[in-house]
Amino acid sequence: MTRLDAERTAAAHRRAATGTQRRAEARLRLLTLPAMIVADMLALALAGGIAFAVRQVVLPPAGDLRENVASASLIMALGWLAAIAVLGGYDRRQLTSGPQLYRNVLHASGAAFGVIGALVYLLDLELSRAFFLAFFAAGPPLLLLNRLLMRRGLATARVRGRFRQSVIAVGSLDHVGGIAATLHRERWLGYDIVGAVTPGGIADSSRLGIPVLGAERDLLAIAESAAPDMLLFTAGSTSSAEEFRRTAWKLEHERIGVIVVPALTEISADRVTMRPVAGLPLVYMDLPRARQALRWTKRLFDVIVAAVLLALISPLLAVIALRIRAHDGGPVIFRQQRVGRDGKHFEFLKFRTMVTDAEAVKVEMVERAVQDRGNTVMFKMRNDPRITAPGRFLRRFSLDELPQLWNVLRGDMSLVGPRPALPGEVERYDDDARRRLHVRPGITGLWQVSGRGDLSWEDTVRLDTYYVDNWSFTQDIQILVRTVKAVLASSGAY
Repeated sequence: MTRLDAERTAAAHRRAATGTQRRAEARLRLLTLPAMIVADMLALALAGGIAFAVRQVVLPPAGDLRENVASASLIMALGWLAAIAVLGGYDRRQLTSGPQLYRNVLHASGAAFGVIGALVYLLDLELSRAFFLAFFAAGPPLLLLNRLLMRRGLATARVRGRFRQSVIAVGSLDHVGGIAATLHRERWLGYDIVGAVTPGGIADSSRLGIPVLGAERDLLAIAESAAPDMLLFTAGSTSSAEEFRRTAWKLEHERIGVIVVPALTEISADRVTMRPVAGLPLVYMDLPRARQALRWTKRLFDVIVAAVLLALISPLLAVIALRIRAHDGGPVIFRQQRVGRDGKHFEFLKFRTMVTDAEAVKVEMVERAVQDRGNTVMFKMRNDPRITAPGRFLRRFSLDELPQLWNVLRGDMSLVGPRPALPGEVERYDDDARRRLHVRPGITGLWQVSGRGDLSWEDTVRLDTYYVDNWSFTQDIQILVRTVKAVLASSGAY
């Protein structure tokens, strides 16, 4: 087979695969909107039932209000659904951007509450206030639950290979490589990089881990031949804005979507705002938020939660302490110097889960641990022979971390933050890794809920710096909730 024949065969395979993906995407498009509307109708019907029950309990009616409530519920539900549609609550593209989708639903709920409430007042309609308030109190959580379940279901389906979209990335090698690595890691987004178009064309194939289909000057011919679902333009993919605009004109009649990725990565959605001004798509970005992660509100939350938890679990702490002492008679608490905020050392507390001379034999085990995990900075290994029988159980469910609540009360740590590092690890940090030291370390964090011990060093640094740069109180709450699931699943705990 000649090279030309091989290229034609590969292009035919790509078109066939793309056709299958497009049919799957079309099915998703047809199913998503009706499914969201039906789910919302059921949610609002349930909210109406809850509101009626509350009305009956709080203020027993003087007469039979069922007919009045039924008609009012129908009108309010239709108005609510219309508000959701107008304010973007049914935008399928937002399913991959949870916060924006949730905000749209909440904004629509607020608008429906205000408009319907005003109409009821102005028209002097006969409607129970208790029913009205209960209806709009029960509705938003149910609507948000719908979006959450739909996002989870779609993400799971995409991870399993369904509803995926083929993408050709256009741009320089470095930018295309970075984008490809991110999309490969975040499979729930549903994008498959099937090829790249770079300035050097085929000559760049050996330097990139994905097929290079040609040079940027041949982009239109490549797009017509490969027929991807999306063209993804990275930073610097075209020499000028005018050239990009002309390329978009030529793609106007193709059934190909366009994604433009600016030279920004690891930035949360709430730090970025896009405002088209004078024809320029200006992207406004808030500065990193390391200083905000040190605010007194976060510290107050840490102190209150840590104090309450210590009071509630004190019997459990006593049982664990007795079990450790009964096993080998050694100390209950393991104390170790760790590096905290701004590089300051502090005494880190854990329940002892290893033999009493664990630190003495650690040096000879470092090489074995590196071979086990491929992590040359953090010492962590599966099936560590130094772990005791009770220690293995404590580690599996992260119970050995509970004494760190005292570190939180003392101000050495926070409930949520980067992993507290050893001094020897910090000595090997590069500039990016040192960014982790700008905030207090945490008992849990993004590393905890994203794999813990199974993460590579690069992923650990990436997650921790993302947390530092994009801190928000909402993110802390989400991490705490996800921690419960991670602990029960015991993923990466060893």
